[in-house]
Amino acid sequence: MRTAITLVILVFSGTGGDIAVAYAMKRLGEVHSFSPMAILRFLGRAFREGWMWIGIAQLTLAFCSLLALLSWEAVSFVVPAMALSYVTGALGGKYFLGERLTPLRWAGVGLVSVGVALVCLG
Repeated sequence: MRTAITLVILVFSGTGGDIAVAYAMKRLGEVHSFSPMAILRFLGRAFREGWMWIGIAQLTLAFCSLLALLSWEAVSFVVPAMALSYVTGALGGKYFLGERLTPLRWAGVGLVSVGVALVCLG
């Protein structure tokens, strides 16, 4: 039971962190200059963005969950099961970030889902 709960925490906190960081980066805009001062200014703006900190916290939780899972289960189970984040990432991108997903991308998400199911059954 602890494996299933930790896997759910890993998948959702990892996806939530990715979405929060992506949202923060969309709010910040593109980096137009790669001079050291421009990068430092951009980093200063990024670390004042609340969504960036939410994303960092969630990604930290995901990493800690990954470490816990790897201490309990075989890597041959954990890494493929983590692929569920592709499914939650696609859904999160569509519903929270307003991204458009093509049928080919949905087919890829379906293939990943089938692969995860096969790993969990075996």
